Amino acid sequence: MAGVTPAPRRSSGFSLSFTRVWLPLAIVIAGVVLIVIGHGSYSNLANTHSLESAAGVSLLLVALIVWMLNWMYRLSIRSNEEREDEELAREYFDRTGHWPDEE
Repeated sequence: MAGVTPAPRRSSGFSLSFTRVWLPLAIVIAGVVLIVIGHGSYSNLANTHSLESAAGVSLLLVALIVWMLNWMYRLSIRSNEEREDEELAREYFDRTGHWPDEE
């Protein structure tokens, strides 16, 4: 079977859903809980409540980063699929002399 490439593995629905939705949501919830525990205060570093609030805000930023990484990954996958579709259309044009969507 030389020259045969295996089909790309697709992630299961649960792991994909977990990574895209539930992981950022869990991080946001943890961040909000820390902000609530810290009473939303930010007075000085000697106050332990201000450290909890700062950790909560940091977790909110981490959740945003995780969501954005997932979004950028999906954009790159979509771009690759569009590039492959364009390549197939060009090969069709080379064979037939017209584009696939033309009559």
